[in-house]
Amino acid sequence: MPTKGQKLTDKFTGDSIEFIETSADTNGARVTIKVTLKSKGQTVDDHIHLLQKESFKILSGRLTYFLNGEKNHVNAGEEIVLPKNKAHNHYNMDDEPTEFIQTITPGIDVDFFLENLFGMINDGKVKGGKLPFLQAMVTARYLESPSRLADIPMGIQNVLISILGPTARLLGYRAIYKKYTGIEK
Repeated sequence: MPTKGQKLTDKFTGDSIEFIETSADTNGARVTIKVTLKSKGQTVDDHIHLLQKESFKILSGRLTYFLNGEKNHVNAGEEIVLPKNKAHNHYNMDDEPTEFIQTITPGIDVDFFLENLFGMINDGKVKGGKLPFLQAMVTARYLESPSRLADIPMGIQNVLISILGPTARLLGYRAIYKKYTGIEK
């Protein structure tokens, strides 16, 4: 279960997050994390959050972000908001680490997703920032903080998620694993 002050580190890249506020701390209103990105380059596909916006306050370094089909940057002391229902991404493109405060509003269960994701990464189950296909289907189906890939039509994704999410569950996949979070979804 995510807790205030808990730090999660990717043992392969050194990237880390620290929970400043969990969804439980804010009655689901938001999740706030301090992020340090040591890795360079895009690590996840461009995506869309259906219910949540993300805001970033850059503490050090420079954050590259993609929004409205364009790549931009924010520097230390600057802030940016990536709205829900818009294709976006964020990552570090510089040789130096970037550090920022990220707030996801509303929080829903994104903190459980992050805790689960770091556990899966460290167990070698996530390669190159991508969940295995059936894992992605069950996560998209049963996570309460839904996201979709930006490059695949939403209708196609929804059909695949509706069919393959329950199938993946039958095969033992879970959106959230008790091993990493203390709960199972």
